[in-house]
Amino acid sequence: MISFKALHKHPFQNTFRLVLSLLFSEKLVRLILFKFHGYFNQHRMNAIEALLMPFLIIVSSLFVKISVHKRNIRESISVNYPHLRQPYRNHPYSNSIRFILQSVFLTFVKKTTKKRATKEKISHHFYDSVNRLFRQFRWFDLKLGKLLRRILSKSKNKPKQSAFYSIADAHVWQNKYVKYIVISFILFLLTIFITIPFSLEAQAIFISFILLVAYSLKRIKGQMATIVMITLSVTTSSRYLWWRYTETLNWDAPLALALGAGLLLAETYAWLVLILGFFQTINPLERKPIPLPRNTDLWPTVDVYIPTYNEPLSVVKPTTLAALSIDWPEDKLNVYILDDGKRPEFADFAKEVGVGYLTRPDNNHAKAGNMNSAMRYTHGEYIAIFDCDHVPARSFLQTTMGQFLKDSKVCLVQTPHHFFSADPFERNLNNHSQIPNENMLFYGLIQDGNDMWDATFFCGSCAVLKREALDNIGGFAFETVTEDAHTALRMQRAGYKTAYINIPQAAGLATDSLSAHIGQRIRWARGMAQIFRLDNPLMGKGLSIPQRLCYINAMLHFLSGIPRIVFLTAPLALIYFNAYIIYAPFLAIFIYVVPTLIQIKATNSRIQGKYRYSFWGEVYESVLAWYILKPTTVALFNPNKGKFNVTEKGGLNDEEHYDWGISKPYLILLLINLLGIFVGVLRLFLGDPSQIGVLIISMGWAFYNIIILGAAVAVAAEARQVRHSHRIKANFPAGVRLANGHTLKVKITDYSDNGVGIETDHAHLCRVNDKIELLMSRGNKQFSFTTYVCNTRKKQIGLTLKDLSLEKQRAFIQCTFSRADAWLDWQNNFRHDRPSYSFKEVQKTSLRGFSNLLFHAPRALQPVIKLMTNIVIYINSFTPKKPIVHNNYD
Repeated sequence: MISFKALHKHPFQNTFRLVLSLLFSEKLVRLILFKFHGYFNQHRMNAIEALLMPFLIIVSSLFVKISVHKRNIRESISVNYPHLRQPYRNHPYSNSIRFILQSVFLTFVKKTTKKRATKEKISHHFYDSVNRLFRQFRWFDLKLGKLLRRILSKSKNKPKQSAFYSIADAHVWQNKYVKYIVISFILFLLTIFITIPFSLEAQAIFISFILLVAYSLKRIKGQMATIVMITLSVTTSSRYLWWRYTETLNWDAPLALALGAGLLLAETYAWLVLILGFFQTINPLERKPIPLPRNTDLWPTVDVYIPTYNEPLSVVKPTTLAALSIDWPEDKLNVYILDDGKRPEFADFAKEVGVGYLTRPDNNHAKAGNMNSAMRYTHGEYIAIFDCDHVPARSFLQTTMGQFLKDSKVCLVQTPHHFFSADPFERNLNNHSQIPNENMLFYGLIQDGNDMWDATFFCGSCAVLKREALDNIGGFAFETVTEDAHTALRMQRAGYKTAYINIPQAAGLATDSLSAHIGQRIRWARGMAQIFRLDNPLMGKGLSIPQRLCYINAMLHFLSGIPRIVFLTAPLALIYFNAYIIYAPFLAIFIYVVPTLIQIKATNSRIQGKYRYSFWGEVYESVLAWYILKPTTVALFNPNKGKFNVTEKGGLNDEEHYDWGISKPYLILLLINLLGIFVGVLRLFLGDPSQIGVLIISMGWAFYNIIILGAAVAVAAEARQVRHSHRIKANFPAGVRLANGHTLKVKITDYSDNGVGIETDHAHLCRVNDKIELLMSRGNKQFSFTTYVCNTRKKQIGLTLKDLSLEKQRAFIQCTFSRADAWLDWQNNFRHDRPSYSFKEVQKTSLRGFSNLLFHAPRALQPVIKLMTNIVIYINSFTPKKPIVHNNYD
């Protein structure tokens, strides 16, 4: 075997050696003949190809290891010259060009060896080096920590701690005057660091030091490290904003000044939301349930409200049956269906199962009016509310009611809204249970943060309220379309306390389509803007400063429409109109903007990492921005305009389709950004050379916007939804009794309201349509259900429930949807955020958005799109490829 070193190491000497080898190597001659003969046998060649082929083979042999073994030859050629693979193998003329381009490329590029091994093995030597460095630092850190403990701590026998934790655990922080002095000193330092002017070199050093400290704290657990990272982010973002206000407005150009001021206001909004968000979530409470007294005579009476308007009975039935199964004394629990649709079949169902049925002569004030009307006919001490699609767990009241009995001032206990069906983002992007959904941040983190400041929001469902508190504030608030948040605000103004327990105790259906999802968010946005106008939390009596800040942050969140559109169009000002909206040199923009964004992303990733992945927030906001812009603006000027809209649930989608109507705003924004990239490239080559730097920044920003908008476009491709019942993954034991009387232990792998998936330990002999008894338990009670086999796969069996009586349906819900542990793992599927991974996922989603546009384009445009796609693929086939050699790593 003859092997040649890479040409780029010693190009002149190796070229000479290679020429000699080529002339005098018998093995190489045989190799060339072998290659030539193999290719000739595989393809018909004309005279020109026959003349070119030996030359191309000789050129390619300069960059591969030569071997007389046919398999090794093919592997080397496939690695170094992947262009010759299908579908271009039958294009000899273009392959000649690909050979030459790739050969020139290989002259300057080394092969990359991709090791198939775990990350730990690949990084073994690197981590060893880092660990040695940290061991040296650790000795000094512990010594310093010991000294600080002697100075700051009363206890001298504490275990070894780092200097950081020794300071954090010092007893001096228990003195409020010390706290005030330290906070004042920190604010004084922040003011200096934010406002003092730096040269570009000093700013680069300053921001580099902050990034170094922030990234060194990423792996340190505990609240103090989080507080330090937040402080650093507040410093860098505030300094950036100060720089923007004092040095970057172009006062001599009216257009640039107007557009720059618009961007600056949007950045100010983003900064304010960032600061309030840090405050809101700096110390989540994570409240635990309080046990109830053993004597059930001390437990209060509870009315369960299930409001409904236009939902089908199939949606309301499971919620009602589950509410009847809540573990609570029967004489102290009353369930009511509040039917604003006045439908006879609902009245018949309520009578059959033994629950109350309430209607009213009109539909004034929508859901709030419906519940206020019901309060006149019910008398429970507490009211539990479930949207008609939210199925409660049997442990709901035992989890929540202890808070009321412990503190008589508590008027509201809210639990998370959990959805067992995928929302439009998850379904259309096919990432259900892989990426936290839009609600996860609010119910997983923000509500716990609100609870810390006694500012828990009532969310309209999955909550218990105290009737006395509702009576004192005049019932459920109906002046706005978000009656839930407004009701909580009024109770908190009246001096009542609220609580949040971050344990899902009910699960429901997510919105069925992107249009329904956006409609729901429009109602929320309009309602929060109405509260801002009619009952502004910043004004009036009764609220503490933290409560006011939590509410104002929630309201500002729904005013993000205009700022988000500004960010999606801002880079185009320079590209299209030559307007310097950030009037500063390229280097200054880079030094101030990029590190600040990195620091903010790192801090948010630490705080929100399990509940909102990096960059996905921009995608969610971009989808909603255009649609919440108008209703929030109108509500700010005319808060009484607009009406309550009911979110539809339980719908079907027979076929995939693209919602061109709902995606029109994203498509326009995407088009102008794509055109901006094209114009920017022209200006790079034909424009003023002094503008190259700022043009590159603007084009980079526009390219980022294209990625975000591409992901937004992807969401509008509605996936099929043909199941009337959503399958829920599960993992708990059960049994089956076969027709021959044999009983087998099985595991429930999934279930819906009309079917079950099971897994057996051994191979089975069940066939489709076989009748099987499914055996399940709830506590000490055993239940059996008649089922029929609908499909079989090895150890998997699909069962269908048929003709169950209402009593059997109730028992089935008790054994499945109402299990106390049914939803406890709602946050366990998600790893902590990794910004680089998240950005890659957003990029993939963006590419999917572009492919969706091509796939769903009108038929008249399909030939043109296909031609353009083939042209792009063909041109890209000439691009040189970096060789990647796969090796096993031990």
